[in-house]
Amino acid sequence: MDYKTVLMYAARIATFLLVIPLHESAHAWVAKKLGDDTADRQGRISLNPFVHFELFGTVLMLLTGFGWAKPVPVNPARFSKTRKNGKKISMRGGMALTALAGPVSNLIAAFVAALILGLMLSTDTGWLAYLQMHETDVVLSDKNLTFLSSIEVLLSYLFSVNVGLAVFNLLPVPPLDGFNIVRYFTSEKVDRWFYEHQMIITRVFFALLLLMSYVPVLRVPLEAASNFVSTMVWKAVTGIIQLLR
Repeated sequence: MDYKTVLMYAARIATFLLVIPLHESAHAWVAKKLGDDTADRQGRISLNPFVHFELFGTVLMLLTGFGWAKPVPVNPARFSKTRKNGKKISMRGGMALTALAGPVSNLIAAFVAALILGLMLSTDTGWLAYLQMHETDVVLSDKNLTFLSSIEVLLSYLFSVNVGLAVFNLLPVPPLDGFNIVRYFTSEKVDRWFYEHQMIITRVFFALLLLMSYVPVLRVPLEAASNFVSTMVWKAVTGIIQLLR
């Protein structure tokens, strides 16, 4: 196993230890702000990764870069937040905001990783990681691996994993966050259809996830979406770095 692969798995482990807790805590925190403290009372506003641990989702994330944690319990009937117009937030609206908090936290983490990496790459010491990230013929080895270049490559993988998790969780499939976001715009009839077929949809979805490792074409839509988001984040980071110069 080469150093680049080791760093890739190190980034995925770091995601389990740091990013997943942030993602799940964001769900719980927003739910509490909207009036539902169910998750908070269960200790889910926590950066302890084992509070959010879910075996299958964690293993899948370590193997493929995509995965999930134990679902955050949310009781939409407890939402009591009042909007500026004086109306109480709807259960659908509250669920959508709570669901959106997770992917947003991933995008924030990706932005921070990209900003730190971008600042490091703006110096002469950053070119090795830059070449690695763009998959040139340079290979990490004992001769060219330094502490700084290791940090840079690790940050690049953390960036990619966070973007991937954000895009993955926005898929409108139960039990992912995107499902509850899309529900805000759908009718009760559509809701009913999804819940009647939820088990079948979920099983087919999980089967496709497992096949992704063996059938590359199945990854194309996710990779295209991730590449688009990555490009947008990097453009923002590049603009900020240019302003700082």
